[in-house]
Formats: sequence, C-alpha cells, structure tokens
Amino acid sequence: MNLFKFLWSSDDLWSSSDDDLEELLMLYLASTELKRKKRSTSRGYNKTNRSRSKRRSTYSNDMDVGYCYLDGNADAVEFCPHDSYHHVLAAAAYTLKEGDQPSRSGSISLFNVDADAGRFDLFHRVDTAGVFDIKWSPVGGYHSHPLLARADADGCLRIHSFDGCTIREISGENLSSSMCLCLDWNPSATSISVGLSDGSVSLVLLADSQLKKLQEWKAHDFEVWATSFDIHNPHLVYTGSDDCKFSCWDIRDSPSKLAFQNSRVHHMGVCCIAKSPSDSNTVLTGSYDENLRVWDVRSISKPINEASISLGGGVWRIKYHPVVPDLVLAACMHNGFAVVKANGEKAEVVETYSKNKHSSLAYGADWQRRGSLQDSKRKRSVVATCSFYDRLVRIWMPKYVDDGK
Repeated sequence: MNLFKFLWSSDDLWSSSDDDLEELLMLYLASTELKRKKRSTSRGYNKTNRSRSKRRSTYSNDMDVGYCYLDGNADAVEFCPHDSYHHVLAAAAYTLKEGDQPSRSGSISLFNVDADAGRFDLFHRVDTAGVFDIKWSPVGGYHSHPLLARADADGCLRIHSFDGCTIREISGENLSSSMCLCLDWNPSATSISVGLSDGSVSLVLLADSQLKKLQEWKAHDFEVWATSFDIHNPHLVYTGSDDCKFSCWDIRDSPSKLAFQNSRVHHMGVCCIAKSPSDSNTVLTGSYDENLRVWDVRSISKPINEASISLGGGVWRIKYHPVVPDLVLAACMHNGFAVVKANGEKAEVVETYSKNKHSSLAYGADWQRRGSLQDSKRKRSVVATCSFYDRLVRIWMPKYVDDGK
C-alpha cells in the first residue's frame, strides 16, 4: 500500500500545506490511528529536574526502572555498544514548528542508565536539526572514540564524536534536497548507508573524520524507511521502502547492482530490517502490515520467507539482543513493544510491554549491552523505549529475559 495514496484520500485532513505531508512522511499512521486523531498531551522537558527518573527498588517484580520526557517528539533511542560506555543512552527528537515559516528542529540527549541503582539521568544535550535516525558506530572500528551518526530532515548526514562526557560534531555531508530517513554503519565503521525520502540510497565514506558520498542510486519508488548492511557480508546492503519492496544491493558495483527484490510478501511498506548477528543466513523485516518476518537468505538471489508473526501494530523498529540468540525487541507503533523469539522455523512473542506505558506511537527501542555478568549482580536485560507524540523515554527490564540465557 502506498502511503501517499492513503493520505491523499483523506481530504478533510490533508487539504493544505506540504508541511503536514512531510510530518507524516516519518510518522505513517495506520488507518486506526488516523481515526483516533486524539494525541497524547505533549510534555516538555523539565530542566530544573535534570531528568532524574522515577525510581524503583532494585530487585522488585516491577519492570520499570525510570522515565523522562524529551523537549521534542521522541523517535529514536540507542545504547552505546562500546566498552566503558554501555551505560550511555542517546535519545533523538524531531519537532515540526508550524507557522508562516515552518521549521524542523530536534535534539540529541545523552543519559546515564544504571538499572542496579534505579538511575536514569541526563548529562548532556545538544540542539540539532530534526533527527529521523541515530546510530552509534559499531565496536571494532578504526576510531579512537565512539561516533554517533544522525540522519536529518534537512537532507544531511552528520557525525558526532563522543569523549565520555559530551558529543561534538566533527563532520557533515549534505546528501540531498530530500530528507534523510534512516542510516546504518558497515561493520568496520568506514562507510554509512542512508535511505532518502525520494526513494534513493546514498553510500557515504568516512575517512580521516570526513564524509564523502561515494554513490547514490534510485533504489525504490517511494520513501526508503530501512537500510541495513549485512554484517556477515558487508558488500551487501538491504533496503525496505513504502513501495512494499524488500531489496538487496551489491555495493561492489557502482551504481550498486540489485541482488534481489521481493515485492510480493509485504502487504504494506517495509519499515525495518535486521541481520541476525548469530546466523549468517537469517534476516528479519518489519512492516506497516503489522508482521515481523523471518527470511532465509542462503540463496541471496531467492530469499525465502520462512516464518512470520503479527504483532498487532506496524513494526517500526527491531533490535537483536546483544547476547541471547534469536531474541528480538520490536517497536509496534500503536501496540506498544514486544520481545519476540524468532528463528528459521517459527516466531513467537515472549513478552509484551503494554501500550498503556507509552500513550503514543511506539517508535524507538534498544537493548543495553552488558559486560561480564560477573561484574554485576543483575542478570536481567535492560531496554530503552520511546514514543513519539508524548515525548516519552522509558527504561525497563523484561521479566522473562536474562542475559545469561
């Protein structure tokens, strides 16, 4: 289903400015969400409180560790994967400021997360352009500090360096007059793929702290919501789009060569893609059609959809657990969050996090990485989730997921 055809059929809602359309470009509201129209009350960040979380007892049966409200609509959360910084959470915001001269602003906030002590504290924040996606550089790259990449609504890809206390922008590249919607690092942190709102994908080199666009190609007919390097075969890049197509590209050619394209399985747009870190043959996709799908890509030219499961809401983000094989955290838009066990034979929901905890669209989700379990009394996993209109970020611990399992 084409998002724009759906939106323009609602004349009472979309009869005016392009700004409304661009706002919905990132949001994609399913028909049930459009009928509601009721938005949660947006609460601004209380600067005097410094975002100290509501605390919980360390080992109670309660799932919740803490929460806070951002100063803008929350759309992405990412725990730092680098040693010594596993406690650092980055949260991104995007806000459309309407008026005679509309603008899109955003921010990136850094938090210290210590579930053992029940702490969730803001320690750094920067104002930015409107942010659609953020990703920390993978472990094992050639950089002296962790890097945080961000895809912005103004068509720019920007890179920040993190010194343990603050982030500092070190490079930026204006890729397009269209909006940058999503991004992903290759395993060596030397290049980044970026999905654009005009259906294009850009491949960008990072060398000597400078960005350089290597190539750009028309990958899809509509917005590219997902791009993902194959972590086992980094010359392959997967993409997903509002045109309902799931594609794979061989970037050794310029322009990149199409390895496969599936346009039959997804009934609505493809929102997210994740390659299994433990199984080189498995890829997951999430779609607006509310299904999480498991793919066997052993034959790269003819991937097989082995299993699927409905999660009751558009599957906007999926993240593999950093330790437990086949375990996935999913953000399900108007149906909260789910922990799913997904492998080649089946997919099943292990646990859900009530949509009542997040009263708006579930957008961002990530697992906290852990060091040696001997270094901590706690073995339960920790996750961060965020929802858009209510500007809410929550830290919680799934009840039935241990890092040791």
